[in-house]
Amino acid sequence: MRQLIAVVMLIGLTSLVGLPKSAVADAGTERAEIDRNVKEALARLYKTVPGSRDVAKQAKGMLVFPAIYQAGFVVGGEYGKGALKVKGRSVGYYSTVGASFGLLAGAEKRSMALMFMTSDALQRFQRSSGWDVGGDASVTLIEIGANGAVDASRLNKPIVAFLFGNAGLMANLSLQGTKVSKLDLPAGPVSGSSKPKK
Repeated sequence: MRQLIAVVMLIGLTSLVGLPKSAVADAGTERAEIDRNVKEALARLYKTVPGSRDVAKQAKGMLVFPAIYQAGFVVGGEYGKGALKVKGRSVGYYSTVGASFGLLAGAEKRSMALMFMTSDALQRFQRSSGWDVGGDASVTLIEIGANGAVDASRLNKPIVAFLFGNAGLMANLSLQGTKVSKLDLPAGPVSGSSKPKK
């Protein structure tokens, strides 16, 4: 727990109130970079995980973190930035921080896509100021079934999650202790992106 608090405190130093104008001006650049990375991460997910595109089409919204890095300065701490997409558009930007995901100690980077399968689950998330996976919400990790596609028996949950890398889904992982917070990026035009191609 002390390790997690240390990560949060360090991250908090970069988001203090009273940022210089140049930092505010860079908010648009940061949003654009996050959106570009989210688009690339989703393309990788759809390519490497059969059936994931169909799940995305059914979702009411998706919170995508393209790259979650293990923090080298704190053992077991991890951090990443991402975007909440609804109907193909980014409607908010978020950060995630947490302890180690699980048994994949050698991996320093992974991607995560949280998919809200009901409108109620999406709205509850959007109304929250902070979100603790396992505390505020129950998230079901998606696994690959015997047919090589996503396990359909896990898709009847309000929120499902894909943890993936360049080769597809990662196994033996956990989201316990993962926290999600909204990024304080100055408002700008709503970012748009094309919907997944059929």
